[in-house]
Amino acid sequence: MTSSTTPGGLARFNALEERTAHAALVEVCASAAWARGLLARRPYATPDALLAASDAVMAGLSAADLAEAMAGHPPIGRPEPGDPTSSREQRGMAGAPEELRARMLELNLAYQEKFGHVFLIRATGRTGEQMRDAVEERLGNAPEQEYEIVRAELTAINRIRLGRLLEEEEV
Repeated sequence: MTSSTTPGGLARFNALEERTAHAALVEVCASAAWARGLLARRPYATPDALLAASDAVMAGLSAADLAEAMAGHPPIGRPEPGDPTSSREQRGMAGAPEELRARMLELNLAYQEKFGHVFLIRATGRTGEQMRDAVEERLGNAPEQEYEIVRAELTAINRIRLGRLLEEEEV
C-alpha cells in the first residue's frame, strides 16, 4: 500500500527515520523490545495492522521487557509533573477527594510491596473509585495471574496511545 492510500498519521509514522520512530514508540511504551518489534514490521498498511502488530509483540514480551514497560508508568493518582500523557489518562483521579487519594496511595504501596511493580491499569475513562476498586480486587490475585492482567492492561494502554500518536499532526 502506498502512502497515498495510507491514512495521514500512519503514513507519517511509516516515513519516519528509524531513530525518530523509535523515540515516538518509546513514548507510547517504555519497552525497547516492544518498540524494536514494531519498527521491524514497518511499514503498516492500516492502523489496524499497527495495532495487531502491537498486540502480537506485547504477547511475546519477556518478564524483563514487561518490567521495563511498567517502569514507564507512574502510580495511579501521582503522575509525574510535566507528563501530559499520564495526567490525561489518570484524569479520573484529578478531582478525587483527599480520602480517595490517600486510599489510593496506601493501595499502590501495598500492591507494589506484593507484586514488586507499580499497579497498572488502563486508567483512560475510569473514575478514581473504579481504579480503587480494581486495585483492591487485584491485590487478591496470585502473582502469575496478575502478570497476565498487567500484560493485558499494557496492551490496552498501548492501543490507546498508538491511536493518539497517529492522530498527531506530526509524529
